[in-house]
Amino acid sequence: MQVPLSLPDLSEREIEAVTAVLKSRWLSMGPAVEDFESKFAGYIGVKHAVAVNSGTSGLHLAVRSLGIGKGDEAITTPFSFVSSANCLLFEGARPVFADIDPETLNIDCSLIENKINKNTKCLLPVHIFGQPVDMSLIRSIASRHGLSVLEDSCEAIGARYNSRLTGTRSDAAVFAFYPNKQITTGEGGMVVTNRDDLAGLLRSMRNQGRDEGAAWYEHNRLGFNYRMDEMSAALGRVQLDRLPEILAKREWVAGKYTEKLDSLAGVSVPGVNPAVQMSWFVYVVRLDPKIDRELVIAELASRNIGSRGYFRPIHLQPFFRKTFGYKPGDFPVAEAAGASTLALPFYTNMPEEQIDYVVSNLGDILGRF
Repeated sequence: MQVPLSLPDLSEREIEAVTAVLKSRWLSMGPAVEDFESKFAGYIGVKHAVAVNSGTSGLHLAVRSLGIGKGDEAITTPFSFVSSANCLLFEGARPVFADIDPETLNIDCSLIENKINKNTKCLLPVHIFGQPVDMSLIRSIASRHGLSVLEDSCEAIGARYNSRLTGTRSDAAVFAFYPNKQITTGEGGMVVTNRDDLAGLLRSMRNQGRDEGAAWYEHNRLGFNYRMDEMSAALGRVQLDRLPEILAKREWVAGKYTEKLDSLAGVSVPGVNPAVQMSWFVYVVRLDPKIDRELVIAELASRNIGSRGYFRPIHLQPFFRKTFGYKPGDFPVAEAAGASTLALPFYTNMPEEQIDYVVSNLGDILGRF
């Protein structure tokens, strides 16, 4: 049996939607993008949604639109994909890390205020693996100190904290649609905001600095080519329509894993805050420290089972160690998670027989330790 780490869920509806765009010959800057943006804003419950070509591009534009630049700092998590820190470096700002909660693996909100200084301009929480941060705490800290909030929701579309969707309690929030995400556009992202000023800047900067209504060769500010194409938007529109179905199926897969792994020695299943409604991006377990994770990954691969360590902490990436002098021990909770987390195969239509195959083989491998 071959069990991939992830697979996108694509139906005939998505194929038909993309084919219709190709037949129209209108491949960029057209009605599919506008419709996707409108539907996405309606789903999240915000005034504006701005489609871009990746979550990373969206984070970059959001940082720039918020006026965060050289010499500024933003407080964020070291346990994330690297783009949540890189987006600050693109603009000459510095990510300042606060360690994480050992259960949820999100930023530990109790550590944030000790990191704030005169250079702090923004809080940048990341909803890791689809589990939301408590945004009421983030907003409260930001309000006390006059800081903006940029929400990295790239892994958390449809997730809720106390029934409130991610993306609704910040100056701007960013979602991503890479093929392993809950919904996909192939490559793509979306920035959402209720602020008219930010929306105008986002739309201009994603399109080479052109303001809406400006002539084609009139560039009012420094911009980028971060546009989403029409085929991607057509795919995204259908995926968004199917999101409730997709999230329910992923919830079922996660529940089956938790049920079958709960009694397996050497493995801890994901901890979920009771206030949270998860949007399952990946299914990540923790291995006992005595277990050689790399050996487990290699053994699973030999049995045609995909798996991966999620994530290597950002501060221990070679570039960050060289540039900022970070070293092991700086953020011990994130480092312990980075050394023990294991992403198991997980996707929307994963059948129970594959789940059983993964769990059976993982148990066999762990029995050697």
